[in-house]
Formats: sequence, structure tokens, C-alpha cells
Amino acid sequence: MADIRVEIEGLRFKNPVLTAAGPTSRDGMTLLNAAAGGVGGLVAKTVSVRPADVPRPNMVALREGPVGVKRGMLNAELWSELPLERWIEREYAIALSSGLPLIASVGYTPEDVAEVGPKLEKAGVHAIEFSTHYVGGHVEIARALRESVEIPIFAKLSPKVDVAAVAKSLEKYVDGIAAINTFGPCLRIDVETGRPMLGSEDGSGWMSGASLKPIAVRCVADIAKAVHIPVIGVGGVTRGEDVIEFTMVGADAVQVCTAAILEGDQVYGRIAAQANTWLDDHGYDSICDIKGMALKHMKRGEMPDSKPVVDREKCTLCGLCKKSCVYSAIEVDKRNSIYEIDGDACQYCGMCISVCPVRALSFE
Repeated sequence: MADIRVEIEGLRFKNPVLTAAGPTSRDGMTLLNAAAGGVGGLVAKTVSVRPADVPRPNMVALREGPVGVKRGMLNAELWSELPLERWIEREYAIALSSGLPLIASVGYTPEDVAEVGPKLEKAGVHAIEFSTHYVGGHVEIARALRESVEIPIFAKLSPKVDVAAVAKSLEKYVDGIAAINTFGPCLRIDVETGRPMLGSEDGSGWMSGASLKPIAVRCVADIAKAVHIPVIGVGGVTRGEDVIEFTMVGADAVQVCTAAILEGDQVYGRIAAQANTWLDDHGYDSICDIKGMALKHMKRGEMPDSKPVVDREKCTLCGLCKKSCVYSAIEVDKRNSIYEIDGDACQYCGMCISVCPVRALSFE
């Protein structure tokens, strides 16, 4: 079995799947539930000098068809509604009883983090992440926290900045980068009432979940190429292959929130186990073996020189590739077991490869 343990700035995680600051890390017992669900490490909900006044309602799923919540969600969440003293006196201690590394999260101004950071360190947390959801002042916040505590600190970046440039400016102050925070503002309307579905001042919220992942993967890749400190990928992790993808662009670990909201605490262990299985199936001894391996392919475009080919042993003739081919280059006849790609019509766009549910198509 492949080794999926990771170490970041002296923090040893049994697997690379961590909680993220949010509703699924809202107190000590919630973090203990995540530990029971197989998470590798804990990141607690963001705290500040005063409790947040969180609007209601504050979460809404992005639906996909009549069943689903597969695309993620919007939220109007803020930081913790619990007083800072409650976290210091009770919640961190409960979380620490799990035996897992615990990263506190703090926001938002230089004055706030300088005041709160030492209290978190004294409470026994192993590291501190500071949130930059509200764009601006990154270096000032990092410097204030760095001067206040001795334990490792991590900056969590917004996708609305030049993440590579910001990470570079923070490199001498922080021990690592978490990327990315939620994206927005976004809006969802209840078509039956004509009203926004979130209770924020203007009804808007911030997007998270599977829809965010391509943005997060690109941000992590850009950061990994720009700095020489650990990077934690955040955004849209729902399965083991997402962990592999983030690792291939340079992530040392990932954080999970939305998937845990939608699926429950067991999602952490499932994702870690799937990542382990992928590594075993592909012959890797350790997750470290694949770290950053995709970055070398981002230096210049690589064009296929032949049309996609189909593995007939895998192909189920489901026809999804044909439906998605805007060039009408694919013919599928399940009754007569026919599968053909017209080489003259095919434009090598790659859509058929990406939609195939059994990975039967590939460029040779």
C-alpha cells in the first residue's frame, strides 16, 4: 500500500486530507467527528476579536438536475459565531484530544491577528492559518502575525488576486500557502418567489465545491511555480483523484469543506482511501512521488498528432462521446457494436476523452 502520510513544517499528517475553516469545523466536537471520519489533520473555523453575526439562511446548494448538489454551493458564512474565549477555554482542547495536528484560523486585520494569534498559540494549537478573504493588506497581516507567534503560519489566499505575486510577497513571512478561498460574490434566485436564496445584505454569497476546483488547481500550480514553501490546495476536492490532481500541480495537502457538508464526515476517509488506491493502481510507493509532476507540462503546449483511440474492452457504447461531439465525428451503434471516429471530421478537441465515464478514450 502506498504511503500517503505527509509532513508540512514539522506537522505530521496521516493522510493529506484536512478539514477547512468553515461550518464543518465550527467547534471542537465537529472537529472530533471529522477525525472519526478519517481526516488527516484539522483546520478549525476562523476566529477573530469578536463573534460573527452570520446571516440566515447562509448556505444553498448549486443543483445539478432533480437530485443533485454535485456542483457545490454558495454560502454567506462569516467567521465563527462563538466567542474567542469559548474556543480558547474549550473548543481547541476538544479538538486536540483527537491527537491530530490542529491548525487554528484567524482574521482579519493586522491588529486582529496580532491580538488573537498569541492566545491561539497559548491554547496549544500547532499552527495558525490567516484568512485573506477580504482582498488587501496581505503583507501587513502576515508580518503582524509572524511577529506575534513562534508556531508555523499559513496564508489562505483569495482567487481574486494575482496569487503567484501575493504568495511571493508573503514568502519571507509565512511557512506555507493555502489556496484558494471561496469565489464571488455570486447569486442564486428562487424562481418561485423571485427572491435571493441567501440572507446576506444583497442576497449574494461565495461559491465553493466542485465548480471551484479548476480555478483552485490553476492557482495552486501558479503558486507552486513561484515559491519554495508548502502549498495546501483548497477548492472542490470531492474524490481521491482530486487529491492526486492537486498534488501533481505541487500541493502538499488539501482541505475539504463543501464535500463534507454535502456528504458527511465519512467523506474524508473515503477521499484519502481513493487517493491511496489510485497510487497503488499506478505503481507509486508514495504520494510524494507525484508531487509537482504536472508542472513541467505547463511550459509549452502539447498538441496530439492523431485522433483519439478507443479501448474496445473498456467501451460500453454508452454514446456520451457522440452526444458531446460538436463536429459529428463519432458514430456509435450499440445494437451492432459499432464505434467509429471520422479522422477527417475530428478536430482533436478532447471533449470525448473528458466525458467518457470509463476512460475508454485517449490520445495515443
